[in-house]
This record gives sequence, structure tokens and C-alpha cells, in this order.
Amino acid sequence: MDNKVTIFGAGSVVFSLGLVKDLCLTKELNGSHVCFMDINGEVLDVIYALGRRYAEDLGADLTFEKTTEREVALRGADFVINTATVTHNEYFMQRRRHMTADLGYFYDQTGMPEYYNLQLMLDVARDMERFCPQAWVLLAGNPVFDGTTLMTRETNIQVCGLCHGHYGYAGVARVLGLDPESVTWQAPGLNHNIWLTDFIYCNEDMYPKLDRWIAEESEAYWEKLAAEEMAIPTQMSRAAVHQYKMYGLMPVGDTPRRGGWWYHTGLEARAHWYDPNGSKDTPTGRDKVLERKAEKYEQMRAAAYDEKVRPVELFGDEMTPEQHIPIMNGLVNNVEGQFQVNVPNNGVLPGIPDDVAVEVPAIVNKKGIQPLRVPPLPRKIMLECIYPDWLDMERTLEAVLTGDKSMMLYGVLEAKETKSYQHGLEVLDALFNIEPNAPMAHVEPIDEHFAWPKNW
Repeated sequence: MDNKVTIFGAGSVVFSLGLVKDLCLTKELNGSHVCFMDINGEVLDVIYALGRRYAEDLGADLTFEKTTEREVALRGADFVINTATVTHNEYFMQRRRHMTADLGYFYDQTGMPEYYNLQLMLDVARDMERFCPQAWVLLAGNPVFDGTTLMTRETNIQVCGLCHGHYGYAGVARVLGLDPESVTWQAPGLNHNIWLTDFIYCNEDMYPKLDRWIAEESEAYWEKLAAEEMAIPTQMSRAAVHQYKMYGLMPVGDTPRRGGWWYHTGLEARAHWYDPNGSKDTPTGRDKVLERKAEKYEQMRAAAYDEKVRPVELFGDEMTPEQHIPIMNGLVNNVEGQFQVNVPNNGVLPGIPDDVAVEVPAIVNKKGIQPLRVPPLPRKIMLECIYPDWLDMERTLEAVLTGDKSMMLYGVLEAKETKSYQHGLEVLDALFNIEPNAPMAHVEPIDEHFAWPKNW
């Protein structure tokens, strides 16, 4: 079936190529037209060449184009997979981490809202209202929680935020010796704030098995991995187990990466709660991630222009675990499936307003994305985890929409490592004046959009 699929921010080459592979392997979507859009011409050329050659390898009936123009990419699109980011670009984040470290913060924990990314998401959604008003935007760029809420409130575009953190349930299952494919699970909440409410295997609750593992095997598990200099999975780290003990439900995916500030006071705390060998959420760990990404990109760039190297040999011919293409297939071809999505609540998760995006299971078919109602989360989780996240999101969106600079400052002042009011002002000024290396958003200059309230 003919569909125009725009990958917005296609410079995330590995992710974009995974989407192309899934499209190639989804025969019901043969005939689709893929439009790669990015402002970086070099990476755009690489993904365009790889995508075309991948389709050749897999015998898929797809056509491709590339563009640096947003209107060209969006006009007539049926699906927009938005992976674009300004401040989540890894190299910009590295530069910002170094700067904020000099200002006294461990791993960039300044409390500064992601205003650039949110403005970009809103700009894209507003352009979609002009050029492809019936299209779905499948949001892959962070912050998914804030961005999904913002776009659905401010535009009429159909929005579905997607993340792969929910696959953390499989990490728990594997450590317990269970086949993840045979586990029945549910993990509702907010993006990066989801909790394993159901964990069933062969019609039996697996939480007692998890309790036994924690009591009898967890210490040996952590010590063994540490001694062998292997990474301790965040999903089964001391931090994850500690949060489970605090709240009575296992935090899933990116949830245990966050937790309370006490897990992140410095390298010593990170080593204790997560990984003594240095996790990816430490400066040295993240630098290693960047090195691997750079190596992978060079490999892909070489493969894009070397006829002797076939993409299928490098990247295989099996579907990725990402949900984007299967969801498209459900919406277009009625190939029904259940997925984990971020959509406006509308009564699905008790205790959250209808217009706030929640992460919940959903059935997807030609009728649309239909979220499933879930039971209430425990009151303690709501009070200490869900409601604070919701309030923080509301402050962020208010700051972005109104341009109230004092609300941006409030986020910095709330950060645990901000030493004084004056320190907060200095940090805010530094963050406002660090130039993003990919300013894709059509926003006013910062000094014009953001201002102090009158009589400040």
C-alpha cells in the first residue's frame, strides 16, 4: 500500500536504518515511499544510500528520497517518525556535561527544562497541520512525556510517543531464568516512570520468585559481574532493587536510571547503586558510548559506498524490537497488535488528567490506537513519583509556552546541587548561552522568546 513515511531527523543513522529494515520486512507496507529529512547533509547521504541498498538486499518494493527542507519532508506524509533532537545530540550533551561539571553539577543534573527540543516538536506538529493534517506523528525523540502532552494539547495532530524502556521487563525475566516471550506483563505510568504491576509466567505470579532472587542471589550476581568487569544491567542493579523495596513494584526500563537524587551524588554513589565498572550514565561511560557510536557510524558510512559490503550482511534480516513499523502496519492494514504507547490519558490511568500523556498498553488496528484501562498505581508511587513528574512537566510546558524566564530559573534552583540563588542565575545564563550544534527549531532568539516577568 502506498504510504509516505517521513523520518524526521534521519541523521540518527542506526535508528533510521532499523526503521528501514523493519519496513523492508513488513510486506504489507511494500509500495511505501520513505523520505529522509535532516539538516546534516553528510549523514543524510549515508542513510539514503544505505536505505536504498538495504531494500535491494531484501527485495523490498520501497522508494526513497532525501531532503533538508522540512516542508518537502512533511507535505503529503502519512506518518512522521520524529527522531529529531537539538539538545539530545550526544556530542552537544557531552559539551554541556563538561560545562555543567565546571559549574558544580554531576552528570548535568541542573534541572534545566529541554526547551529547544520541545519547541522543535511543537514546530513540527504545527507544520504538519499545514502540510499533512491527517498524518500520525510517532515521537521517538526525548522528552517523550512532555512532547506528547505538548503536541496533543496545542495541535490537532494525531500523536503517539514511543520508547523501548518497557522491555526492561525482559531483563528481569532473563535474570530469573524465564523466557521473556512467555511472560505476561504490564508496566503503566509516565514515560521513564513506569512500574511492573503484572509479572506472570505459566499463570503464576513471579514477584515471589523475584523476592527469592533478591534475598538469596542478588549480592552474588552483582559481585560476580563486578569481578569480571562486566556491566551490571541497570534493570537489575542495586538502585532498581532498592526502588522496588521502597515502592513495592519493580521500576522498569529507564525508571531505575532516575530514582532519587541520592543515587546520583557522584561517582562513588553511582558505583554503589549501579555499576562499579562505570555505567553509561557516568562521564567516562558515556564517552565510551560516544566512541562506539562514532565507530559504528564510520562502519556504516563505509558500507554505504562500498558495493562489496552489503547492508544485510552487517545488519541482518530480522525485525528490530522497535514498535514504529508494526504500529503503522496495524493502522494501515489492520494487522492488529498490542503495544506500549504514550498517548493522552482520557481516563486510562486513574488519578491523572485526561490531557496528560500516559504510558500504557494499547491495541492498535485500523480503528486507531486504543489504550487499555489499567488499575490504579499504589498511592505511594503516585505521591512520590508520578505526581512530582506530572507537576514538573506542567511547569516546563508553561515556561516554554509563555517564555517566562523565572520558571526556567525555578527548575535550576530546585536542583540539589545548586548552591545558592546567585549560583542558579549563573548556571541559567550559561545554559541559555551554550549554542546548540543543531538548532533545527524555528524559534525566536532566546532573548526575545524568554524574558523575566515585568517588575522582576
